[in-house]
Amino acid sequence: MPFGKQNYIIVLIGLALIALGFILMIGGGSTDPNVFNEKMFDFQHITLAPILVLAGFVVEIVAIFWKRK
Repeated sequence: MPFGKQNYIIVLIGLALIALGFILMIGGGSTDPNVFNEKMFDFQHITLAPILVLAGFVVEIVAIFWKRK
């Protein structure tokens, strides 16, 4: 096997971070196109979610290069 058990655990952690980031990006819109909702531009949607997605991709790269001891 090219990857060990630790690699797969790290991959799952990375996938969870990516999924959590995309879930946090959901919402903040308005059902009425004539009403503007400021919640779309809060910290969660603009800052936290993209950081989690990028961190998830970094964790995936670490999982690929992780060597067994």
